[in-house]
Amino acid sequence: MAKYKLEYIWLDGYMPEPNLRGKTRIASEAPKTVDDCPEWGFDGSSTLQADGHDSDCILKPVRLYPDAGRKNAFIVLCEVYLPSGDPHPTNFRAKILDDPGTWAGFEQEYFMMQDGRPLGFPEFGYPNPQGKYYTGVGYEHVGEIAREIADEHLELCLEAGINHEGINAEVAKGQWEFQVFAKGSKSAADDVWVARYLLMRLTEKYGVNIELHCKPLSGDWNGSGMHCNFSTDYLRDKGGKEYFLKLMDAFEKNKDEHIAAYGPDNQMRLTGLHETQSIDKFNWGVADRGASIRVPHSFVKNDYKGYLEDRRPNSQADPYKVIGRILKTIEEVPTD
Repeated sequence: MAKYKLEYIWLDGYMPEPNLRGKTRIASEAPKTVDDCPEWGFDGSSTLQADGHDSDCILKPVRLYPDAGRKNAFIVLCEVYLPSGDPHPTNFRAKILDDPGTWAGFEQEYFMMQDGRPLGFPEFGYPNPQGKYYTGVGYEHVGEIAREIADEHLELCLEAGINHEGINAEVAKGQWEFQVFAKGSKSAADDVWVARYLLMRLTEKYGVNIELHCKPLSGDWNGSGMHCNFSTDYLRDKGGKEYFLKLMDAFEKNKDEHIAAYGPDNQMRLTGLHETQSIDKFNWGVADRGASIRVPHSFVKNDYKGYLEDRRPNSQADPYKVIGRILKTIEEVPTD
């Protein structure tokens, strides 16, 4: 009789941003939906989510994904709850608005690291300056295994049902990006976390670490971001210049709150250089990659309807916090 592996994954209590955790549960039957996956306890004292004298925490399954990386396997994304039935304080997913009309796309950049340096960097010094690595082709630009890893990760995500929209090599050697899009505020963030999990697990066998810090090496290099492209029903269907300008005023008013939700050490990346706006400023611009909010030409041509791109979230940010903060600001702006 076949047995099935259910990999329960969750976010721990580490700061400033959580780490992924996972443990395998064996089942006699394949789950058809997430409702077929029971709740499961774990020791929260080992994940900074409980004290040792009262360490029980509960994993509550919320999403189910096929796992092509293992035989007869599934990934079970979980929220963390207290034994009382209340969401754990570290459970940011439970705190955000679950809006099916919110569409979000995240552009997740990351570095592949080996022996303490980006993949392809020499043991001492630096490779050639950035420029030829972005969307690069050939061993000189992407190295020996980076594309193999990125392609294998893409296949795993597609098999899992994640709407993975693309991959590309980025501006620094060893730096790559994948894009995930989903309809529904929680769904989009869920898919980013599961895609991160699949990437980190995949690279274990290559002896490669995935570095999400926004500026893992100093110098004249672009940092790593996680740009968030977003829209709502109203922004897509009605929009309008007057509403857009009010929305940008709200984003400017709340700029500090956004930065607080957009990942640690962002001052290292948002310097006003390398296609960024300074961390202490806010602006928007049409097709401006150096703006806080990039406004596509298509948005303006369509009577200020469509999607916008917030370029401030960094690569280590928690996507639940990012989309949650964006929706809080949007809620402040009256609609018809």
